[in-house]
Amino acid sequence: MPDLDTALSAIDAAIADPEGGTPRACGHCGTTLNGSPSDDFCGEECQNEWLAGHVAGPGPVDNGASPDRDLAEQDPARPMPYMPEPPPPPTGAQILDKVTAFVKRFNVFPSEHCAPMLALWYAHTHAAEHFYVTPRLILDSAEPGSGKTRVMEVAQFLVRSAEMTLSATTAALFRLVSDGPITILFDEVDAIFNPQKGGNTEDLRAMLNAGYKRSATIPRCVGDARAMKVERFKVYAPVVLAGIAGHMPDTITTRAITIHMRRRAPTETVEPFKERVVEKQAAPLRDRLATWIGGIANQLSDAEPDMPDGVTDRAAEIWEPLLAIADAAGEHWPETARAACTHFVASNSNRKGSLGIQLLADLRRIFTERNTDRLPSTFIVAALLDMEESDWTDVQGKGRPIEPRRMAKELAKYGVKPTPFKYDGDTVKGYQTTGETGLTDAWSRYLPADPRQ
Repeated sequence: MPDLDTALSAIDAAIADPEGGTPRACGHCGTTLNGSPSDDFCGEECQNEWLAGHVAGPGPVDNGASPDRDLAEQDPARPMPYMPEPPPPPTGAQILDKVTAFVKRFNVFPSEHCAPMLALWYAHTHAAEHFYVTPRLILDSAEPGSGKTRVMEVAQFLVRSAEMTLSATTAALFRLVSDGPITILFDEVDAIFNPQKGGNTEDLRAMLNAGYKRSATIPRCVGDARAMKVERFKVYAPVVLAGIAGHMPDTITTRAITIHMRRRAPTETVEPFKERVVEKQAAPLRDRLATWIGGIANQLSDAEPDMPDGVTDRAAEIWEPLLAIADAAGEHWPETARAACTHFVASNSNRKGSLGIQLLADLRRIFTERNTDRLPSTFIVAALLDMEESDWTDVQGKGRPIEPRRMAKELAKYGVKPTPFKYDGDTVKGYQTTGETGLTDAWSRYLPADPRQ
């Protein structure tokens, strides 16, 4: 293609001499330039077309590297170095590990099994409706200042729809739960269930007991007197109860996993709790926990986890949700959860229990130490009063020692009754281990197995 100078020379040759020669013509189309303001072209359009054809030059040569418009777009054959593969989402085991590490930052627990159990319990609140029961979580201690409230303050940012409360009435809790889903975190509950405080707590106790199972409802009359009807309200909800040990009703403790908190030793340290910081740090952790649990919810509904040896009946019922979650998480969690289950079930079975349970346990100890199958009532009472670790000198804090009539009343609830028999040549009234009204049957039904036998 000619360069610009050559092209301009050709134009000059084609244009006539203005002094009377051949009329000048357009350098592109050859039309006479009569009236054109340009000396070379008849108009701007011709000028642009001529320049486009003579000045632009050849197109770039890229050896086929330019895009082919006839091909559909597709991903490159190999990832671009500035676009790394996104990291995989965390596994259930990793999420539970992070929750465990998070709660251990702010509390010193009495056992290595406490923090993993709490991680599983917090996880179950995000899928409670998929389980038949929701185990109560009890935090108690011998003295204040043992970290119970701190556990709840951290928990409120990890569980689903937390409701922190101190002295809510039964009616208020009833309405909160019926509007759920909700997780109740009930602090200083010992002030409510302490018998020395007085007041009627039966409605609250009944609600907490009933709300342990998903099918539970409480009927209430709604509407005015002319259009009154009965409506059944659901009371199923996860609950944490914190308070000083000794005042919790047995009907609640038997439905619960209990952590006996202790004051920190001088050498034990934890991170300071700053609510805004903890809330900000816990939010993504709670979201991951909820997302993971939501993705396996149907799997959890059908789960039937294997129980550790010796975990049956209500203990198995309590731990089923947590073990199902641990099995779904995989890695070390199935083993970790079952170790925690064994620990807490054994710890709960060693508690004193009701007055009748304590009496049965002490009687088994007396009969075992003396290796006999029968003892007079007077002999048993004397042995009970001689026990330093059992306070039978002051039954239920009323200042009266145990006596044969009171003992018979307590044992009658378990089908145990005194009978006459020969003892050292005399006919006496007392208790035997054998027979329909003997102690052996009650021991087998209401006490854990005796490790000495």
